[in-house]
Amino acid sequence: MLRVEANRRDFLRWLTTAGAGLAAAGLAPAVFAQEAAAAGTDVVVVTGATVVDGTDGPARPDFAVVLVGDRIAWVGPAAEVPRCGSARVVDGRGRYLVPGLWDMHTHGIDLEQVWPPLFLANGVTGIREMQGYDENRVTRDKIARGELLGPRVVLASSILDGPVTLLGPPVTQVANAEEARAAVRTAVAQRSDFVKVYFYLPKDAFAAIADECRRHGLPFAGHWPYRLRLLEAARAGQRSFEHLFGLPIATSSRRDEFLARLDATPFDPKAPRDFFNLARELDRQAAQAYDPAAAAHHFSGLKAYGSRLSPTFTVNRVMSRPAGTYAHDPRLKYVPPEIRDAWADRLPLFTPVTAEQVARQEAYFEAQLRLVGEAHRAGVGILGGTDCENPYVFPGFSLHDELDFLVEAGLGPRRALQAVTRDAAVFLGRADTAGTIAPGKVADLVLLDADPLADIRAVRRIDTVVTAGRVLDRATLDRMLADAEAAVNRPAAAANARSVRLPVHGCC
Repeated sequence: MLRVEANRRDFLRWLTTAGAGLAAAGLAPAVFAQEAAAAGTDVVVVTGATVVDGTDGPARPDFAVVLVGDRIAWVGPAAEVPRCGSARVVDGRGRYLVPGLWDMHTHGIDLEQVWPPLFLANGVTGIREMQGYDENRVTRDKIARGELLGPRVVLASSILDGPVTLLGPPVTQVANAEEARAAVRTAVAQRSDFVKVYFYLPKDAFAAIADECRRHGLPFAGHWPYRLRLLEAARAGQRSFEHLFGLPIATSSRRDEFLARLDATPFDPKAPRDFFNLARELDRQAAQAYDPAAAAHHFSGLKAYGSRLSPTFTVNRVMSRPAGTYAHDPRLKYVPPEIRDAWADRLPLFTPVTAEQVARQEAYFEAQLRLVGEAHRAGVGILGGTDCENPYVFPGFSLHDELDFLVEAGLGPRRALQAVTRDAAVFLGRADTAGTIAPGKVADLVLLDADPLADIRAVRRIDTVVTAGRVLDRATLDRMLADAEAAVNRPAAAANARSVRLPVHGCC
């Protein structure tokens, strides 16, 4: 035992001398090693892997990554790492190490026995949860305290919408600037990471949200607010636009015609979905009248204001196909029965039925892919999110589908991977601590059995996940999946603390 501890001290002493990367990350190598030694912090060495670090640099074969506790302590050639008898060694030979993935549009993390393990088992070590309420604030805090194993959670406020809304509780409806400011202050008090805005906000309420968020240093993001042009919202500070709502119109030769029609149409409180359906149909028509000049103007504006697009192709794809397309998806075994029933009930309200409708929706989806490719080539930032908890969009699994769509849209494997690693961290203001594999950053990693730069589908071939320094090998991940499957079949077990007042279908 004493020999092992001496070996550990020797290893940490080596780390002190080799720790230039730690110093560059703002950490004193000697202090870092001393604290690790004093605390008995776990040391993990992932060795022999090809490191795909999330930057624009080349993949680095036969490298090692040393983790001390929940941080990356050293990255370099495997041959330079001395033996440490007390370290856990993860054999990365023949494998590829990438940063932990972020799903930037999720719902339902408070389904504690099911959603958190599904995310982690699929390499998703961080999520942006797009609707805050009491139950998922509790879950976020459990994960942060280490009481529940799950991904890092960046949590929205309650959704802020106008007096007319498509949503039921727990949406927050605001009718004027005063109510909007109060809602932002509530979001601050609830420790929300950002404010989520929605379709039917009055123009003065939206302006008040933007101003109050600036006062508190709180970002805001969400859906296209129908009473504003997209670039007006971007100029006001909206950080991301979800689902591509409004993008086809904004880049169309018929832009002014369609926007004038929407401006002249009131929101009907007795039939709130009528306006949504109209806007979606005009978006579909606009997608077939793409105007390169209008697109160039719009994309340059988004780039200048720093606003990102979150396409959520996965949910858009589901909505573009007949309702029965996904009825036998094998991943349904991980979804609680009440959610499966809700999906089967709701989806026919939105999906095409006739051959003509299917063809129109297929063309619309293909146009969305092209639009995102054009936006990316114009320098607009792209985020990778799925909108899980909406019909047939699965926690963790569907982010792999989203990466496929991003590549199909024209990002290429490297850029698609960066959209859910480096670029996600930059967007969230976490570039100094997350998103790439470098000393000083959080120990969130995924070890793959194949090269994701050659084929993005390699992200599905997961050998090991590291979350906050905790190593989940393949056997552990398989147990987590089995436990999640078992949990959905126990009456009411999967819901945990979730209230019956909550929707089971996400916000979108």
